[in-house]
Order: sequence, then structure tokens, then C-alpha cells
Amino acid sequence: MRYYLSLGSNVGNREQTLREALQYIGQRIGRIDRCSSFFYSEPWGFESENGFCNLCCCVETRLAPLEVLQETQEIERELGRTHKSDPAHPEYQDRTIDIDLIRVFDEAGEEILMSGSTLTLPHPLWEKREFVKLPLEEIRG
Repeated sequence: MRYYLSLGSNVGNREQTLREALQYIGQRIGRIDRCSSFFYSEPWGFESENGFCNLCCCVETRLAPLEVLQETQEIERELGRTHKSDPAHPEYQDRTIDIDLIRVFDEAGEEILMSGSTLTLPHPLWEKREFVKLPLEEIRG
């Protein structure tokens, strides 16, 4: 399966945190096929003096979507994320790392669609966020 992930950080050494997250993703989830450049953006959905550093990557893996979600959340915790927003009532705030599953495709190239309390695919807000759209376009060609 092919996963497109979005990563962002606005606390601490943002670029280094993203590099560490990519390393963990490669070790625990699967082979990183492509990775975008760093994109810098203002906070989305909340106010902060801390700007974000973002990127997108494409990962090849045999893991199911909920398994990938579990791994990304564990990576976030290990890199210092202490609070995850509730998708139904998001209260965005500064964060050392955020990893979102944006789009997922099966081996035949068909997009995986899911809608649940734990995971919705594709990510419901990805098309409204330039910090996701631009790096995603870079790696999708």
C-alpha cells in the first residue's frame, strides 16, 4: 500500500524533529519512496508566534491504515507530543510533531476510503491546507 503522510512541527528544532520522524517512519512503517522539501507556514486553525515547518512523504508498506496510525501516534509521543487534538472538537496548539495520514492507495492504485471516529481517509481537511497541498504536489509530480 502507498501512504501519503504530512508532517509538521512548530516547537524546538523543527527540521531536526522532522528528520527524526522520517527516520522512525522508515524503520517502523515502511520504505519512504519520496519526500518533499521543507515548507514553512503560519499556524492553521490557531494563533501562535511559532511558525511551522512541514513536509510530505510517500511510504510503501504492507501495514493496514489503523496500524500505520498507531505507529505514527507512537512516533509522535516519542518525539515529545503530549496532546493530540480530538478530530470532532479540534483545539489546535503548538506541537513538537504532528503526523497525519492524508491519502492511502492499495496495490491496484485504488484510493482507500474510511470514515470513523479513529481515522478518516482521505484526511478531511487536506485540500484546504496549502502546507499539505504544496508538498504533496511536489512528490506526486
